[in-house]
Amino acid sequence: MRPRLWAPTFDDGPSASTSAILGALSANGQVRATFFNVGAQEQLHPALVLAQQAAGQWPGDHSYSHPFPDELPSYAVTDEILGTQQIHEQLTGVREWLFRPPFGPATAAIRATALSMGMTEVLWTVDTRDYAGATTPEIVATAMTAHDKDIVLMHDVLRQGSPLVGTGKLRTAM
Repeated sequence: MRPRLWAPTFDDGPSASTSAILGALSANGQVRATFFNVGAQEQLHPALVLAQQAAGQWPGDHSYSHPFPDELPSYAVTDEILGTQQIHEQLTGVREWLFRPPFGPATAAIRATALSMGMTEVLWTVDTRDYAGATTPEIVATAMTAHDKDIVLMHDVLRQGSPLVGTGKLRTAM
């Protein structure tokens, strides 16, 4: 029986938790994840962006300042996406092409803006609710429900990091 293949993703970083998450991903058998970083955080933590790249993780754009995007005029949406793209490319030499709008699904206008900039919107199919105070057992149980091709939402910025990666359960859940 082949293992389930699902995609771990981490939003809102890089942060003080990034190194621990990268270590846990490596310890779990070189698991690759997508890090949907916030541009302002990339400016604050350039070494962590480079560590993500060195670890073979995929980059994603999560806006520059993590606003509620549906409350922004179109020019501000462009600035939010482009700002993070430019910072990431200056740091790594790699242009991001994955975009996850803050707080979930984008409006049609935001989706069209991202598409016009060569971005592909990536949402999630499994939400661990780590940002809402879910306990480690709850997060693990939620992640364990992932099926083939599911995209699992976790967050980089939590004080303790995502509990899932620290439990040794990440590889098992896959």
